[in-house]
Amino acid sequence: MAASHRRLDVEDVGDITVASFIDKKILDETNIQVIGNQLFSLVEDDGSRKVILDFSNVEYLSSAALGKLIVMDKKVKAAKGQLSMCCVRGEILEVFQITKLDILFKIHETREQALEGF
Repeated sequence: MAASHRRLDVEDVGDITVASFIDKKILDETNIQVIGNQLFSLVEDDGSRKVILDFSNVEYLSSAALGKLIVMDKKVKAAKGQLSMCCVRGEILEVFQITKLDILFKIHETREQALEGF
């Protein structure tokens, strides 16, 4: 996959896959499609069962992007895995709280806490 189309930095920490979003604003429908495909591929193609989504770079997230996160959560759970998130900014956390997604998702303040959460 061409680097310009990569929307995630993926790193393995032991048996845990950490996917960091590259974009500050996740709004563009095409990018969201690419992000979704890359996330789903972690579970479907790479067999990842423990996944952390690192939101350090993300300043803004559209509702379409939230949809991809919900599908990702379902895919991970269907594969008997676990999905966690870390480094979510206040504004995005607020959106998660309003939409009750903070109950669905395991959200940790730091990457270290997320890694320890497995």
